[in-house]
Amino acid sequence: MMITISLDEIQRDLLGYLQRVQAGETFVILQADKPVAEIKQVRLSAKQFRPFGLCAGEFRTPDDFDAPLPEEIIGQFEGK
Repeated sequence: MMITISLDEIQRDLLGYLQRVQAGETFVILQADKPVAEIKQVRLSAKQFRPFGLCAGEFRTPDDFDAPLPEEIIGQFEGK
């Protein structure tokens, strides 16, 4: 649920609004009736980084991996 509030409103009770954000509410802050910011709860991801070298030895990069592309393929990219 997204609620609009004025800048003056949030300044009057910042801690109260932060508690409501922690409870799951989202606010759009208006200044002169124009949206200037959105305040919402930060959702931390439980996702962990994969370890470095996880696939080591499972594939090999070809020797010509960074060689220039053939003219035919370059032409296709350029619409020729």
